[in-house]
Amino acid sequence: MQPIKNNVAAWLVYATKVLSSSSDSAKLDAEILLAFLLNKDRTYLLTWPEKPLDEDLQQCFRQLLQRRSSGEPIAYIVGIKEFWSLPLHVSPVTLIPRPDTEVLVELMLNHYADSDNLHCLDLGTGTGAIALAIASEQPLWKIDAIDYSNEAVKLAQYNAKCLKLSNVTIYQSDWFGSVNDTNFDVIVSNPPYIDILDENLDKGDVRFEPKSALVANEQGLGDIRLIAEHAMRFLKLGGAIYFEHGFEQGKAVRDILVTLGYVNIQTVKDYNHHDRITWAKLA
Repeated sequence: MQPIKNNVAAWLVYATKVLSSSSDSAKLDAEILLAFLLNKDRTYLLTWPEKPLDEDLQQCFRQLLQRRSSGEPIAYIVGIKEFWSLPLHVSPVTLIPRPDTEVLVELMLNHYADSDNLHCLDLGTGTGAIALAIASEQPLWKIDAIDYSNEAVKLAQYNAKCLKLSNVTIYQSDWFGSVNDTNFDVIVSNPPYIDILDENLDKGDVRFEPKSALVANEQGLGDIRLIAEHAMRFLKLGGAIYFEHGFEQGKAVRDILVTLGYVNIQTVKDYNHHDRITWAKLA
């Protein structure tokens, strides 16, 4: 199959048909991929629908469409994903930041909106999404962000540099292993929380994401339990901990926190009205 005409509009129609069997957002995907290839924004595609594509661009576009048709996430193909209105560089060494994680950022910022000075630790930072979003809103806060993966650390550091956010310190650590400060006001984490037997690991974007950032033992609760236990030595009295977790794990996470002695335990729903964030305070 070949576009009827060799111009932007015709290639978008063609690309949408190619992707329609593998993507629920075929038209949007086509626009993002062609705009990326042309190094333009999507508005350009609407403004210049008659612009032709030379043979090299046609071949490159076909290759991008083939990658997307195989299920590879758009974010990995173009190398950028927006989170909290911040353009974050992404790669297959980290999870792709998702909109529901913004609920954690929004919740934590609202709880501490009147705090001028605050020390926060982000565990399992990946691209740096949570830490950098918080830093962009609160430049006077001190934020530490860690990840087990050296490649993820380098990526998060690069994102911090590109965004010119200097109030974030990003370094390698196996959870609390290399964390020296024991006086944090807040600890936040989007840890692995998927059960290794979960059938969804073979579907959608997660097929391409690192399993080490997705899967945890104890039916997905192992890392949450470990973090909650050790966090008690690193939080100030009255400090708070925030977890992102699976939509069916709210009660289980609350039970873990109750057993450990945390107080004021609450679960907050995401944009799809599913349990997603549970937070608590250290008594």
